[in-house]
Amino acid sequence: MKDTFKAFVVREQEGELTGALEQKQIADLPAGDVLIRVDYSCVNYKDALSVTGNRGVTKQYPHTPGVDAAGHVVSSTDARFQEGTAVVVNGFDFGMNTSGGFQEYIRVPGDWITPLPDGLTAFEAMAYGTAGLTAAQSVEELLQRVKPDDGPVLVTGATGGVGSVAVALLLKLGFTVHAVTGKEAEADRLKQAGVTKVLSRQSFLDETTRPLKKGSYAGIIDTVGGPLLASVIRYVQYGGLVTTCGNVGGAEMTLTVYPFILRSVRLIGIDAVQVPVSERTRLWEHLADDWRLPVQEWVETKSLHDLPDVVSSLLDGTHQGRTVIEI
Repeated sequence: MKDTFKAFVVREQEGELTGALEQKQIADLPAGDVLIRVDYSCVNYKDALSVTGNRGVTKQYPHTPGVDAAGHVVSSTDARFQEGTAVVVNGFDFGMNTSGGFQEYIRVPGDWITPLPDGLTAFEAMAYGTAGLTAAQSVEELLQRVKPDDGPVLVTGATGGVGSVAVALLLKLGFTVHAVTGKEAEADRLKQAGVTKVLSRQSFLDETTRPLKKGSYAGIIDTVGGPLLASVIRYVQYGGLVTTCGNVGGAEMTLTVYPFILRSVRLIGIDAVQVPVSERTRLWEHLADDWRLPVQEWVETKSLHDLPDVVSSLLDGTHQGRTVIEI
């Protein structure tokens, strides 16, 4: 193990935040039960917010972001994790106010760690990352009430991190998928992947006059929130289910109670931060086995040097799919 290691550190100087590669020492890491050598991380929208100084994500700087990490245990005082064990870390406070995955080593509490299941590599785990885990949660909730024969499932934000994994999982499980995206240029790619119909976000936002619309969808996986969620929920058929996990479209929405009291629609919130490790383990095992996807085909691999450009593309809405960071 090296005495020093590289890390992407965001510092605040004269009111402005800048991120750059720096050398850190093991002693610089926070207290924790397990020291891990990071092989891969990935970039999420929350990471972009942390890099650019969103105080709702990260309160104090200097800070090393990265809410996801996968690698191998170097040393441990927690009997559950032996040296060399392949592990993944995400959720809780990791990468938010605790030093995160954009560095060669991390030290975290044992309760934040999930062992990687057999058959899933560190690279594949980060190709999914928190986005993939959130998509898996959403799909698992949907499966409690909706089956492929019940009708199409609509996915909003279908070209984003969560949306793209959700689309792929639903197609693998035999569902007919319709997709909503604000990136009309991506329509052909979605159809080539197996999506039956691609709809523009604006088409739903423009049609809001009736409290209920024709029940076209057995379920919806929403990753956008705000007015779009309020609009699409009106199209869910009787007994359908909607999951929601994001607020990039806004944190507030106006809707009636009619979908709930006239069609028995259920709205389920998805949170990937405080999910117990037992649930994380089950979801990772699904992704390693019966829900396994060819993730290598739809992720791009970058280095820590590339982080500023990746963050910029996330914030300006031009980023597509998933980006893995090779540490």
